[in-house]
Amino acid sequence: MSRLTSMPVVKNRLLEALPRQDRDHLIGRCEQVEINLGEVLCEPKRAMRYVFFPTSSFISLITPINGKGSLEVGLVGSEGMLGSSLVLGVNVAPQRALVQGSGSALRIKTAPFCRELTRSLALRRAINRYLYVTLCQVALSAVCTRFHVVEARLARWLLMTGDRAHSDKFFITQEFMSYMLGVRRVGVTAAAGVLRTRKLIHYNRGQISILDRRGLRAAACSCYTEGKDAYTRILG
Repeated sequence: MSRLTSMPVVKNRLLEALPRQDRDHLIGRCEQVEINLGEVLCEPKRAMRYVFFPTSSFISLITPINGKGSLEVGLVGSEGMLGSSLVLGVNVAPQRALVQGSGSALRIKTAPFCRELTRSLALRRAINRYLYVTLCQVALSAVCTRFHVVEARLARWLLMTGDRAHSDKFFITQEFMSYMLGVRRVGVTAAAGVLRTRKLIHYNRGQISILDRRGLRAAACSCYTEGKDAYTRILG
């Protein structure tokens, strides 16, 4: 992770929704950093050192399963933050936070962030609402993993990733896709093959291109739309 000296134009929706005075006060205590693909920002059951507000990066929230596998239960991009449990007074990471898309983020140490929570009612309210949305996302992920077919789940996840990458082209390894789907790589290959045959995506050596977003939305399970609707309804 590298630190940048200049402050960015704010591109995080959660911060943009704050009143200007509260937003400027918080951003003035942040630093802009570049986070890199595959970087682990926190581990489950360990204290968090920093809060992150992604601007052009995005982060997978991954739950290890008995030390034998992992499952992605959430995805954080420029719509949200990493470290929302601090609003509950809990400074222990619930999941592993793994950078899935390289880019910039605003970072602040947990202690000064907690002071910001104390001084800003608007910030606490915004994060409370965001925490509700992330709980909805985790619940949808559980339902999706249990009841929906692999191809529909992959289509949903590719759409979510494209939203956070702000592009229909992004890099993703089969290992990451395996985390998301909770299946072995052979299952990932088969599901991607179905979407590729339908000319919805192009996939080659980790490079994903969404060729037909409307078709991919039709192929995705309803969880994609439900997740977006929950965000819009609660956070606007």
